Amino acid sequence: MPATFKDRKAKILEDLSIPDEQYQDLSPKGSVDEGIRELISEINDLPDYVTTSSCAGRIAVYLEGAKGAKGGGKWLFTSHDPIELPRETDSESLLSVFGLTDEPASAPSEVEGVRFVHFKSEPMILHILTSSLEAAHHASGAALQAGFRESGSNGLLRNKDGSATTPLVAVRSSGLAFDCLIGYQLPGVEDVAVKPMVSESYLRTLVGMANQRFKTNIERRERFRTALLKDTMARKPKP
Repeated sequence: MPATFKDRKAKILEDLSIPDEQYQDLSPKGSVDEGIRELISEINDLPDYVTTSSCAGRIAVYLEGAKGAKGGGKWLFTSHDPIELPRETDSESLLSVFGLTDEPASAPSEVEGVRFVHFKSEPMILHILTSSLEAAHHASGAALQAGFRESGSNGLLRNKDGSATTPLVAVRSSGLAFDCLIGYQLPGVEDVAVKPMVSESYLRTLVGMANQRFKTNIERRERFRTALLKDTMARKPKP
């Protein structure tokens, strides 16, 4: 096992041992989502693997940044769990939950300078550093077997100095993801109202679809967990 892998894993595990409010990994959120903490722990307990970043999957609403400007976008809503639909008799609507004005749907007369709002449903993604080509092969195979069809490995070639490589495996699938425009903000000052392009009932349909895909995401995640752990245990040398 390469010393570089051992050192990197030791540092990551040291960071994971600190309190959640202080820990940050390489994911956009900066910490491990509640829904995959057990999986992350199980992977990191295996000698040949360590996770470098992760996301359990999420349902999010995102306001684009101003055109031509670097950054400036804003997350209006993010959940790493299925969303509980409000009852139709509740005073709170999905429009307000997602940061949109509670008014009839409309569309901008032109798109120049308009900042659009996206409803995003995204499946789990994991990045796993591995100790060898064999370990990377087994991890990516488990991911593909579980249904994460866009999974793959980087760093498969030996290093230029001849030292052993430590491939990085990405566990991912774009098949469960979708992105829809649901609102817009006209050019102007930052506090201009964010208007809906769709109705409350349409948002309920989107949330229902996202929740359904989240369930599929969880099923695939469990299949990956089973395949990786079972395969790794089977490869252990017998005493």
